[in-house]
Amino acid sequence: MTKTTRRTLAAAAIAGLAARSARAQAGFPNRPITMTIPFAAGGPTDIVGRLLAESMSRELGQPVVVENTTGAGGTLGAQRVATARPDGYAILLHHIGMGVIPTMYRRLAYDPVNGFEPLGLVTEVPMTLVGRKELPAANLAELVALMKSSGDRFNLADAGIGSSSALCGALLANAIGAKPTVVPFRGTGPAMQEILGGRVDLLCDQTTQTTEYIRGGAVKVFATPSRTRIATLPDIPTTAEAGLPGFEITVWHGLYAPRGTPAPVLARLTTALQAALRDPRIVQRFTEIGTAPVSQEDATPEAHRRFWTADIAKWKPIIEATNGYAD
Repeated sequence: MTKTTRRTLAAAAIAGLAARSARAQAGFPNRPITMTIPFAAGGPTDIVGRLLAESMSRELGQPVVVENTTGAGGTLGAQRVATARPDGYAILLHHIGMGVIPTMYRRLAYDPVNGFEPLGLVTEVPMTLVGRKELPAANLAELVALMKSSGDRFNLADAGIGSSSALCGALLANAIGAKPTVVPFRGTGPAMQEILGGRVDLLCDQTTQTTEYIRGGAVKVFATPSRTRIATLPDIPTTAEAGLPGFEITVWHGLYAPRGTPAPVLARLTTALQAALRDPRIVQRFTEIGTAPVSQEDATPEAHRRFWTADIAKWKPIIEATNGYAD
């Protein structure tokens, strides 16, 4: 075989692969898509993800199947998607943890920033400080006094290093100078069950999970660490109103694909995300659990990237100053 013939065959093979790839992208999706959620089933991020997956399935014409890959502060699930084939059939729903992981974890088996293509923001969820019903504190001031006087006898539940509940709890403890015993769980779903059972004292968690229990009187609620009151829970004071200014944290969620996913596939996924966030069923259900979809302008890769980059920059000095590394 001559050198010219080999070049011709190689060029034909490359052209054939390119044509098949283009056809596959044009027909995307033609099989189910897996949405990895790196936290426990039944938790607040899982609730958001399953609602989103259901609506995106209708828009895409293929099932979006949720799989919970838990552990290591959400990094195991993130790694699964970052190292997946970049064809659009593996996507990740993650929360504020994507802003802290690049600094908190110094040794990872994947690139926590450059391993992903952001598809768009989804929602920003307020948080609430909730405690067991028998906790001897009637308001935030009394809770702070109890935490400071109890020391390590006070139990603070969270979903493990890097989780939004852990970030919120650590910020609270630092803000008031308390040193509670931190009790980590594999997700805030299990943590909430321990609050309901009266076996742990306090949990800082998203309204997507706590709203039902607050309205039903199953937990004590002390404040929301947000700038304004929650529209669906208007009687809960902000932490600033309750005497603890400067302590604010909300939980943003975003959707990601592996880096290298073809542009037409990314565009199709973003379009499906935007359609889902306009879905009246999503809007209503999000409202019921104390949140709302982001604007269509924020449900874009460009807005998502800007927001994510700014959040990494915000958390980096905090983690470095407190030596809050997970490894």
